[in-house]
Amino acid sequence: MFNLLEKAIVAMALLRIASGSLEILAAFLIMKFNEIEKALIINSILALIGPMILIISTTIGLYSLADKISFDKMLWIVLGVAFIIYGIKSS
Repeated sequence: MFNLLEKAIVAMALLRIASGSLEILAAFLIMKFNEIEKALIINSILALIGPMILIISTTIGLYSLADKISFDKMLWIVLGVAFIIYGIKSS
Protein backbone atom coordinates (compact mmCIF):
# COMPACT_ATOMS: atom_id res chain seq x y z
CA MET A 1 0.00 0.00 0.00
CA PHE A 2 2.77 2.44 0.88
CA ASN A 3 4.47 1.78 -2.46
CA LEU A 4 1.63 3.63 -4.16
CA LEU A 5 1.95 6.73 -2.00
CA GLU A 6 4.39 9.52 -2.64
CA LYS A 7 7.13 10.07 -0.07
CA ALA A 8 5.85 13.58 0.63
CA ILE A 9 2.37 12.24 1.40
CA VAL A 10 3.75 9.63 3.80
CA ALA A 11 5.95 12.22 5.53
CA MET A 12 3.06 14.67 5.91
CA ALA A 13 0.75 11.94 7.22
CA LEU A 14 3.36 10.72 9.72
CA LEU A 15 3.85 14.27 10.98
CA ARG A 16 0.10 14.61 11.54
CA ILE A 17 -0.06 11.23 13.29
CA ALA A 18 2.81 12.29 15.58
CA SER A 19 1.13 15.63 16.23
CA GLY A 20 -2.20 13.98 17.05
CA SER A 21 -0.48 11.50 19.34
CA LEU A 22 1.18 14.38 21.20
CA GLU A 23 -2.22 16.06 21.60
CA ILE A 24 -3.72 12.89 23.07
CA LEU A 25 -0.72 12.39 25.37
CA ALA A 26 -1.02 16.01 26.52
CA ALA A 27 -4.72 15.50 27.31
CA PHE A 28 -3.89 12.49 29.47
CA LEU A 29 -1.11 14.41 31.22
CA ILE A 30 -3.45 17.31 31.93
CA MET A 31 -5.96 14.91 33.49
CA LYS A 32 -3.23 13.08 35.43
CA PHE A 33 -1.75 16.22 36.99
CA ASN A 34 -5.18 17.77 37.64
CA GLU A 35 -3.68 21.23 38.28
CA ILE A 36 -4.48 24.40 36.36
CA GLU A 37 -0.86 25.62 36.38
CA LYS A 38 0.50 22.40 34.91
CA ALA A 39 -2.36 22.22 32.42
CA LEU A 40 -1.50 25.70 31.17
CA ILE A 41 2.15 24.76 30.80
CA ILE A 42 1.27 21.64 28.79
CA ASN A 43 -1.18 23.64 26.69
CA SER A 44 1.45 26.31 26.02
CA ILE A 45 3.91 23.71 24.82
CA LEU A 46 1.28 22.38 22.42
CA ALA A 47 0.68 25.93 21.18
CA LEU A 48 4.35 26.06 20.15
CA ILE A 49 4.43 22.62 18.55
CA GLY A 50 1.25 23.00 16.47
CA PRO A 51 2.45 25.83 14.20
CA MET A 52 5.83 24.10 13.75
CA ILE A 53 4.06 20.96 12.52
CA LEU A 54 1.98 23.14 10.17
CA ILE A 55 5.07 24.84 8.76
CA ILE A 56 7.03 21.60 8.32
CA SER A 57 4.09 19.79 6.74
CA THR A 58 3.38 22.68 4.37
CA THR A 59 7.07 22.95 3.48
CA ILE A 60 7.18 19.27 2.55
CA GLY A 61 4.10 19.69 0.38
CA LEU A 62 5.41 22.83 -1.31
CA TYR A 63 8.80 21.24 -1.93
CA SER A 64 7.13 18.33 -3.70
CA LEU A 65 5.05 20.76 -5.79
CA ALA A 66 7.95 23.08 -6.60
CA ASP A 67 8.27 21.93 -10.20
CA LYS A 68 4.48 21.87 -10.81
CA ILE A 69 3.44 25.26 -9.44
CA SER A 70 4.43 28.79 -10.46
CA PHE A 71 6.47 31.02 -8.18
CA ASP A 72 3.57 33.47 -7.83
CA LYS A 73 1.20 30.78 -6.59
CA MET A 74 3.82 29.44 -4.19
CA LEU A 75 4.26 32.93 -2.79
CA TRP A 76 0.50 33.19 -2.19
CA ILE A 77 0.52 29.85 -0.36
CA VAL A 78 3.42 30.90 1.87
CA LEU A 79 1.69 34.21 2.56
CA GLY A 80 -1.51 32.34 3.48
CA VAL A 81 0.35 30.11 5.92
CA ALA A 82 1.99 33.20 7.43
CA PHE A 83 -1.45 34.77 7.93
CA ILE A 84 -2.72 31.60 9.62
CA ILE A 85 0.22 31.59 12.02
CA TYR A 86 -0.20 35.32 12.68
CA GLY A 87 -3.89 34.76 13.41
CA ILE A 88 -3.13 31.94 15.81
CA LYS A 89 -0.43 33.85 17.66
CA SER A 90 -2.33 37.16 17.90
CA SER A 91 -5.26 35.72 19.86
